[in-house]
Amino acid sequence: MKVIGTMRTLDETSGVVRVEDVYPTDIDDLWAACTTPERLARWMAEVSGDLREGGTVQAVFASTWAGSGRIEVCDAPHHLLLTMRPGTDDETQIEAWLTEEGAQTRLVVEERGLPLDRLSGHGAGWQAHLEDLGRSLVDGADAHPERWSEQTPAPAWRRRWDELTPAYAALEIG
Repeated sequence: MKVIGTMRTLDETSGVVRVEDVYPTDIDDLWAACTTPERLARWMAEVSGDLREGGTVQAVFASTWAGSGRIEVCDAPHHLLLTMRPGTDDETQIEAWLTEEGAQTRLVVEERGLPLDRLSGHGAGWQAHLEDLGRSLVDGADAHPERWSEQTPAPAWRRRWDELTPAYAALEIG
């Protein structure tokens, strides 16, 4: 697996982070890993709430990010669109597309509306999350057996984020 991450501007104040990877599993399994609370908790976030299109969810990510989100589109097993912190100045959108590639599945995740000065941190964060997803799929276990909270990130996630952030900071923003 090799996560590919890019960053680009939307306007003078905000931008987009896009990451993608191909996973050695079928599309239904990858969809479940990205949308089922028990599976999400293995690699990225603890999620609860009204898990249907139009529903509102609460999430605490391995990175410590916490907040609400609204499910805008849920077209299983191909497309998911969430608005995070809807109606606030910090509102962003996270969109995921899943595509079958033979016996494997490509996942593309894009987060839009991020402050330009924080793109590299989000790029590194999303890459660390997608790497964690890969480990959870291969091992069938938690990528982070040590839990996290809004105050304390998952230690392994944080170490990887620290490693990746300088490389993302050096990337050109398109």
